[in-house]
Amino acid sequence: MSSPEDLDRLSHAELKGLVVKQWEQLVELQRMVAALRDEIARLKGGPGRPNLKPSGMERGTEPKPPGGSGDRKRPRGSTRWKLTIHEERTVKVAAPPRGSRFKGYTSFVVQDLVIRPHVVNFRCERWQTPDGGMMTAVLPAGISGHFGPELRRFVLAQYHQGQVTVPRLLAQLRAFGIVISKRQLVRLLIAGQDGFLAENREVLRAGLSSAAWVTVDDTGARHKAANGFCTQIGNAHFAWFGTTAAKSRLNFLHLLRAGHSDYVINTEALDYMRQRALSSPVIARLAEHPQRFFTSQAAWTAHLDRLDISALEVNPDPVMVASEGALWGSVKAHGFLPDTVIVSDDAGQFNVGPHGLCWVHAERLVHKLDTFTDEQREAQRRTRALIWRFYRDLKTYRQHPSRQRKAALQTRFDRIFTRKTGFVTLDRLLARLHANKHELLMVLDRPEIPLHTNGSENDIRCQVTKRKVSGGTRSDTGRDCRDAFLGLSKTCAKLGFVFWDYLGSRLPVPNQPEVPYLPAIVRHRCATA
Repeated sequence: MSSPEDLDRLSHAELKGLVVKQWEQLVELQRMVAALRDEIARLKGGPGRPNLKPSGMERGTEPKPPGGSGDRKRPRGSTRWKLTIHEERTVKVAAPPRGSRFKGYTSFVVQDLVIRPHVVNFRCERWQTPDGGMMTAVLPAGISGHFGPELRRFVLAQYHQGQVTVPRLLAQLRAFGIVISKRQLVRLLIAGQDGFLAENREVLRAGLSSAAWVTVDDTGARHKAANGFCTQIGNAHFAWFGTTAAKSRLNFLHLLRAGHSDYVINTEALDYMRQRALSSPVIARLAEHPQRFFTSQAAWTAHLDRLDISALEVNPDPVMVASEGALWGSVKAHGFLPDTVIVSDDAGQFNVGPHGLCWVHAERLVHKLDTFTDEQREAQRRTRALIWRFYRDLKTYRQHPSRQRKAALQTRFDRIFTRKTGFVTLDRLLARLHANKHELLMVLDRPEIPLHTNGSENDIRCQVTKRKVSGGTRSDTGRDCRDAFLGLSKTCAKLGFVFWDYLGSRLPVPNQPEVPYLPAIVRHRCATA
């Protein structure tokens, strides 16, 4: 950085501008050093920096109840759950005085929990048939292995919903009197869970095929001692998690296929390639070839090699864009995301199909700007106030959309995000947000979509907690089970089912309430939302 020849000749305004510029450069260098320290800590497995306090725009723009905070309190004694009385005991007065008269009973309800081992020795009959064979009586339904369904339910609920680690869960079971090894406990967690994995996959397919909108987010994850990423997809009726080694648009499109492995060249795939600026000759080769369906990645790669697309060295990468297009074609061919809006935090990998942006993340960029003068702080405060009022009016528009309000909000958006504040960094940020006008104002065309991704951020916290408590997974089956059960737990909560009852219904535990097939409920709720 070169210094001016003579500082004494600079005016007061020029000196002030020079100092402010140097402050900005200093803050940027400090931010870079902090980011490098965070990356070093992450690679070493250490803790990262705490997140900044949120701006509070979503809560701050909510209308206040007319009667104040007292109206929001629940009446004293009310409860969401209805108690079931399992036993009644009569407590008698030891020695009432002579002449006393009996006046009935007064009830005092006590809730308790009974946890004890229950070991059953099944004596299975054996019969020898006339031809010399042997017949053995079949064990009752729900018995698989040497651990019963109630124990399996407890283990799954404690580990996935209760976030209890394997060593602590093992210590609990042994303290209860259960004779079990760590290897047996791990098998209870990951072995024989194909039914749960299949239902979790169908939950995603039901959501993607029927939802009007989904929100997405991702966070770091550890698998096989390597850093990866866990992606969340969901809305108000379902949640799904998928952990992969990379974070890219190609990877996100892989997840949107919901377990399918095919690549498809159709109209949607070709349109996607044109939008991503793939060269016309490459698109023509793919469009004119008679083969349009490929069952696996290997078959697709071989097809690109035959068409000499893999050998091209141009920008954008034709293999990457063509593969993304073929994946998007597969998503559409399976009926996923028919007219679904994907709402994200402006991460580039999520920008596929109809796309909306989170207003909370957009306002957070203004909230996090570093200011050095009173003028800059005033410009930031005024801009945030304008955005908050605009956001409040967007929330009102969602409830009562109209053509007149839509035109007025579009005009106000241009006026807010094209204004010049004199704060150069803020002006650049406003110009950047204005370039995303279509995605930030997607709600004007689709009032049913949310204005933020708070739902995804809330859902994915369970993955963050699991990562902090248990570290990472060591096997692909363990990774898939962790993602599936956390997703099923979140989905049950959104649909109004108790996860404990859901596990009891699927294992099955005798005399438990029946929980319907979750994908059917998700499809019905999304279709009628």
